[in-house]
Amino acid sequence: MPHEPQTLDAEAVRTWSTLALAALGRAREDIDAINVYPVADADTGTNLYLTAESADRALDDAFAKVTEGTASASLAHAVRAWAHGALVGARGNSGTILAQLLRGVADVLAGEPQEAGPGAVAPGASGTGPSRTGPSGTGERGAGVLLARALTRAAEEAYAAVSHPVEGTMLTVARAAARAGEATGAAAGTAADVARAAYDGARAALAETPGQLAALGRAGVVDAGGCGLVAVLGALWQALSGQEPAAEPVRGRAVPVPQTSDPCEQEEDGPAYEVIYLLEASDAAVGELRERLDGLGDSLVVVGGDGLWNVHVHVDDPGAAVEAGVVAGRPYRIRITHFGDERRRGRGERAQRAVVAVVPGEGLAGLCGEAGATAVLVRSGEVPAAAELLDAIRRAHAREVVLLPGGSELRAAAAAAAEQARAEGVRVAVIPTRSAVQGLAALAVHDPEGSFDEDVVAMTAAAGATRYGELAVAERQSFTSAGICQAGDVLGLIDGDVAVIGSGLAETAEAVLERMLGSGGELVTLVLGPEVPDTVAERLEAYVQHGHLAVDTVTYRGGRYSAPLLIGVE
Repeated sequence: MPHEPQTLDAEAVRTWSTLALAALGRAREDIDAINVYPVADADTGTNLYLTAESADRALDDAFAKVTEGTASASLAHAVRAWAHGALVGARGNSGTILAQLLRGVADVLAGEPQEAGPGAVAPGASGTGPSRTGPSGTGERGAGVLLARALTRAAEEAYAAVSHPVEGTMLTVARAAARAGEATGAAAGTAADVARAAYDGARAALAETPGQLAALGRAGVVDAGGCGLVAVLGALWQALSGQEPAAEPVRGRAVPVPQTSDPCEQEEDGPAYEVIYLLEASDAAVGELRERLDGLGDSLVVVGGDGLWNVHVHVDDPGAAVEAGVVAGRPYRIRITHFGDERRRGRGERAQRAVVAVVPGEGLAGLCGEAGATAVLVRSGEVPAAAELLDAIRRAHAREVVLLPGGSELRAAAAAAAEQARAEGVRVAVIPTRSAVQGLAALAVHDPEGSFDEDVVAMTAAAGATRYGELAVAERQSFTSAGICQAGDVLGLIDGDVAVIGSGLAETAEAVLERMLGSGGELVTLVLGPEVPDTVAERLEAYVQHGHLAVDTVTYRGGRYSAPLLIGVE
């Protein structure tokens, strides 16, 4: 819809974000369909949309907080919030690069002086000192120079974030847009003029990408990430000019895309996994991380700064990629995706039913993956946002989804994700699992061939029939339902409440098992944390066998981020 043109201020950024999100939403399926590089997994449009959605949500939150006070949002405040939202919510290779592009824009626009007004940035002068926008002067022409510099910085930072830049990709489109914007800015163009030049330059560069990258030429498509960037730059021009970019439909697409056979039928060589995580680390540590990850795989992109980074890499050993992050700092919001699942989705093969499980441990995530579930890996004590659960439901790419949240604290996020997925046409059932062992019990009886309702009833019954226990180490003196504990004590929890306080892991676990088996049981599940020795499992198995001859025991390794010990009794 047409709207009034805007100056380069906080409201313009908000409008740009809204229009970019809408444009990516409209183009998402078309962009997914032409995604062949670096992996033909048909998710570039979705990743760009989810990244823009996270950025837009952060920007809305920033405006809401400012509204509660007396001052209006400044341009610096808006662009920083927008870029940060993209950083923490970046998805995939393309989304990670988009996040760095927005950071580059923010680095320039947030560094400019402010006018004494309702959040507007000075288009060419600080109000009290000389202009900082260059020789083009002040007013709209100065704002044009400022925007041109921002687009140039964005392209430079995006290239620097990618370990091995490849031409014919989103990077090429970004650089062409920046160069076109620079030329217009140098010719005393307004911000709207610069935006239009950047948009036109990007469209021209996008049309050339099939001749620059062999994979695109073979498939007869333009670069998917570049196509998304064109949509974002079109939204920028629309925000500043009030004019809506005219679509050039070719089989429903807004850019020329000469399509041949299914682009996802290209060769599938390369690493098997995509690993993404946020990382808190120093600049020096991230430099070493880049070198380490570069030796593990390809498509390495590390974006961010000021202690917070988003890491993206394709590898065959996802555990090693996560381990590298642990060495560098504190990784979290870890997402590991097997490209086999993504390629199936890329071919449009929607499964009838899938299971999404939230699990606190790499070993548990692998176990769920082997059982065919889509795992959402979290650290102990962390609660994933509804957007993360919704993303997992979308990645499952099924008509019906069973969601296992694995904790009562996730109930609200799971309900919100399920509601949104239902609005998108997916039938979703949330089974109120309160522990990972209840999720394992539910997954064990999952029947993808049966009816959805019967499957949900059986999984719910299996989860409900499983008592769950956990062992943790007290961090400080505290009052519990079992008495006062001291720092270092081992706490034995049953169904979420502290039932036993002990000094040793094995002894406390035996006491917990005795209480849990007091009311009967047929199967004991033990999930060991990464630092718990095998001897503890052997001791507990022997304890169960000696005192409860009819009870079987199975043991799994929870892996990194899991609790010291999880216990399930069915």
